[in-house]
Amino acid sequence: MESDAIERWSRVERQQHVPVMLDRVVALLTPALDHDAAVMVDATTGHGGHTAAVLERIPGVRVIGIDRDPSALALAGERLAGFGERWVGVHAVYDELLDVLAGQGLSHVDAVLFDLGVSSMQLDQRERGFAYAEDAPLDMRMDPSRGMTAADVLNTYPVGELTRILREYGEERFAAKIARAIVRARETEPWSTSGRLVELLYAEIPAPARRSGGHPAKRTFQALRMEVNDELGALRAALPASLEAIGVGGRVVVESYHSLEDRLVKQAFGAATRLDVPPDLPFVPAGMEPAFRLVTRGAEQASADETAQNPRAASVRLRAIERVTASTGGDQR
Repeated sequence: MESDAIERWSRVERQQHVPVMLDRVVALLTPALDHDAAVMVDATTGHGGHTAAVLERIPGVRVIGIDRDPSALALAGERLAGFGERWVGVHAVYDELLDVLAGQGLSHVDAVLFDLGVSSMQLDQRERGFAYAEDAPLDMRMDPSRGMTAADVLNTYPVGELTRILREYGEERFAAKIARAIVRARETEPWSTSGRLVELLYAEIPAPARRSGGHPAKRTFQALRMEVNDELGALRAALPASLEAIGVGGRVVVESYHSLEDRLVKQAFGAATRLDVPPDLPFVPAGMEPAFRLVTRGAEQASADETAQNPRAASVRLRAIERVTASTGGDQR
């Protein structure tokens, strides 16, 4: 059943889906990869769109594709098979980046790319439970082989914790009201499917609020997905690991779709590029320069034309950073 769903998605989506800000992402990566034996890590491989563009446009580069979703790796493997040994897929979460590199016999790479959030394939596979458009099991795990499901969260978390994740991850104004209703409802019947949750959200969110801001279930489903997959926790660990992983001239490029994700990226990149000398010092002493420089000025956004063609691009925030000096921990190219 799962393989059939992947095949159907593959046939249609490969023809229609273009990754957000694809040309800009490849342009940011190219200076780091335009040399012999360059290696990139695609930390969120998904269906392989970014990787395919890099492999097509930059001759000789190799890509290590990481994804926690076995279905995504299977799809990417089918799509990228023509590139032979220039691509290798690894089943892992991106906070395991340094372990993945060690397993590939690498001390560093030339670029790391993150395209955060849920993929189109995950949304389109009904049985995964990510989408609220139709009734499905409340799963939402990006790796279906491990971890708690969204149903587990709804059936076990106390009101206070449910309120926190709905407010923090979903930016849901009615978080406390919804959390109380979820707990009341599970006392009579455990949570198992998305349709029942959508009905509750329609009932608990006032009608005026439902008429603006998109589907009333959007924020709650986003919050549950981020909690189930510990997306912010993984990102907090992955960002410093990615900076450690790149050699001199290497770049890390991140596309975020949530304000909390972008804030973590901004903070990590800001800390890495901060000049740690007294502000009134007339010069920067040798050896005190930051090891990194920002490549983008602030967060870049998609154009109006791209957003009109691809609504997912509306919320993207793109940031990039480059290593300019070697780490004190060892030799880096």
